[in-house]
Amino acid sequence: MMKRNLMVIGLAALLSACGFQLRGTGTADFALKEIDLQARDAYGETAKQLEKLLENSGVNVHAGAPYKLVLAKEQETKRTASYTGSARSAEYELHSQIDYEIRGVKDILLLNDSLDVQSTYVQDDNNLIGSDQESAQAREEMRRELVQQLSMRLQQLTPAQLEQLQQEAEAKAQAEAEAEAAARRAEQESAPLQSPVQLPISQ
Repeated sequence: MMKRNLMVIGLAALLSACGFQLRGTGTADFALKEIDLQARDAYGETAKQLEKLLENSGVNVHAGAPYKLVLAKEQETKRTASYTGSARSAEYELHSQIDYEIRGVKDILLLNDSLDVQSTYVQDDNNLIGSDQESAQAREEMRRELVQQLSMRLQQLTPAQLEQLQQEAEAKAQAEAEAEAAARRAEQESAPLQSPVQLPISQ
């Protein structure tokens, strides 16, 4: 038994030396060293797990960060995937989706996207407690998968990329504001001038 344990430890050390990490057990490298995290459900499990993952990876999560990650919307759906011979539901498909945004200075939207995962579980009418536990486990695994996928998206972002997006967003907003102001001026200049209305003088 001791020899087997030593082999397992040695293999783990070798994999670690090669840069291999088991999924969900290691930390990731982020070019962003600080970020603000906001969510509709600030105390929800998704936000808490993501914040913990970021902090464990050396990212300072605080309100004063120049860039903000917003978990704008998170929803779960459920549909019947297959039926038993008696036409009662036997298997359900779960679908979880999260919409997120990256916002910069002055709360300008820099980018937005969504992530989604799917899972299935079997509904056993003779073991409802076990089925509920399986459903809860599937939802938890889906949440962890969403957090992992979102963290991978964040790893691809650099301060230079976000700064460029900030400049482009500001330039676009300024161009739109100038175009709107020009349209208002053109509308005012093309409007016909109205003579003052003269009221009849009563005798």
